Amino acid sequence: MSKEHVTLVVNGQTYKKDVDSRMLLSDFLRETLGLTGTHVGCEHGVCGSCTVLINGKSARTCLSFAVQCDGFEITTVEGLGTVNEMHPVQQAFWEKHGLQCGFCTPGMMIAAVDLLNENPNPDREDIVEAVSGNLCRCTGYQTIIESVERAAELMRNSERG
Repeated sequence: MSKEHVTLVVNGQTYKKDVDSRMLLSDFLRETLGLTGTHVGCEHGVCGSCTVLINGKSARTCLSFAVQCDGFEITTVEGLGTVNEMHPVQQAFWEKHGLQCGFCTPGMMIAAVDLLNENPNPDREDIVEAVSGNLCRCTGYQTIIESVERAAELMRNSERG
């Protein structure tokens, strides 16, 4: 396999690496950078567990090669916040118990961030649509929807500050 040089900004840090030209972005994040919050589920772009923000928009890492993202900015769930300083979406998922097994949670959180960046005041239908591409086998989505509603409230309140 041929190697290609890529430069990616991941969670605010610049990485310059030589990668196999066919290396998936999900593998680059997990194996090369050790960012295992990006989960790999179906590997066909259906489940949403590998969702990250690429240049500010949600995208499936199992459908992108790392070389296609050369020069791009990527935000993974690890880049949202920390235990001591959570992003409002992380805080809301914690408060509203928006997870059970946690496998879909990183992708759900990224989908929520994307939605709330575009629409700070979504209605329930907007939220359902935004997370509909992310599969969850545990929660029945009710607590996820409530978590996104709470995140929107937290984000609006922080803007008023």
